[in-house]
Amino acid sequence: MKVLHIITGLGDGGAESALYRLCVSDSKCQHEVISLTGASKYGPMLQEAGIPVYCLGLTKGFVSLIRIVSLWNAIRSRKPAVVQTWMYHSDFIGGLVARLAGVSRVCWGIHHSLLHFENSKFSTILISRLNSVLSYFIPAKIICCAESAKLVHQRIGYCKWKIEVVSNGYDLSYFAPTSLGRSNIRRGLNWDEMVPVIGAVARFCPEKDYKNLLSALGRLKRDGTFFRCMLVGKGVSPDNELLTNWINELDLVNEVVLLGQRDDIPSIMSALDIFVLSSVSEAFPNVVSEAMACGTPCVVTNVGDAALIVGETGWVVPPSDSESLYYAIKLALQDSRDKVQWKDRQILSRACVVQNFDLPTMINSYHRVWS
Repeated sequence: MKVLHIITGLGDGGAESALYRLCVSDSKCQHEVISLTGASKYGPMLQEAGIPVYCLGLTKGFVSLIRIVSLWNAIRSRKPAVVQTWMYHSDFIGGLVARLAGVSRVCWGIHHSLLHFENSKFSTILISRLNSVLSYFIPAKIICCAESAKLVHQRIGYCKWKIEVVSNGYDLSYFAPTSLGRSNIRRGLNWDEMVPVIGAVARFCPEKDYKNLLSALGRLKRDGTFFRCMLVGKGVSPDNELLTNWINELDLVNEVVLLGQRDDIPSIMSALDIFVLSSVSEAFPNVVSEAMACGTPCVVTNVGDAALIVGETGWVVPPSDSESLYYAIKLALQDSRDKVQWKDRQILSRACVVQNFDLPTMINSYHRVWS
């Protein structure tokens, strides 16, 4: 089966990484990818894996008729059995053009949960509402990456009987505990094995609510708790003036290190004792599953499917509540001192991901929907 994927862009994000894993790991289908914008992070990686990638070159806020015609021609020339779109803008543009190009099996992909005017662009919210009407006419199926996303989009008017949930899946030979990676990361930061290390991996944006995490860490320092924290992600670097100002204001200069974007995430996750998700909005937060697959217990805000992912292995607190986040992190640090019970929690964390979110399950679920 030839599957043509249309995605808004190929930067560093959860939907983009899921697309990459699906394309490079699925041996039963022939995959090609069209990015409405540029190649960014995953474009070269897909091409290196033998997946054809075509970049349309649209610019944000401006839709060119010539580019849309190019998209129509690209779809017509490839004659895919299925067009799988990813995220709101590509659902709208890619889905509409695919239907005009004669493709009947169009599957939309939804990778958002809650949309708020404080944290989301007006255009994104507008497109999501427009898509709710078009969902009755354009897609044959709508794939949500999370149960929470399904419920939210049903409530705002998406066609209920077309929606299927396909949870993200992970290469568990790659996302696995690595003692060598743990020691290398800690040695590079001059932290020994006994230092309790907290961490987060997320790009810098309002939805990730780094201020919430830092406020909780500030409270942790004030009560005399010893810890270190590493923050990883796009824009999470020493040249981020807003982030460094928050760290200075909360007197966390000696506790928090900013490592920017990294490509050694299994080593980063393995180097942590506790992973923290402090977001105000998520659908299916990949980083939580990735941390757990590396044997790292998690403290998460109750957003998207985060609570569903951690189950009984971690701690769940309300979003935007630094006090609750502080207490949960403190409790996790206290529990980590019991090495025997903590080892059991680490094993259970990985087992939860192995049982529920492995890559073959995700691939088979996409096959089922496409068929």
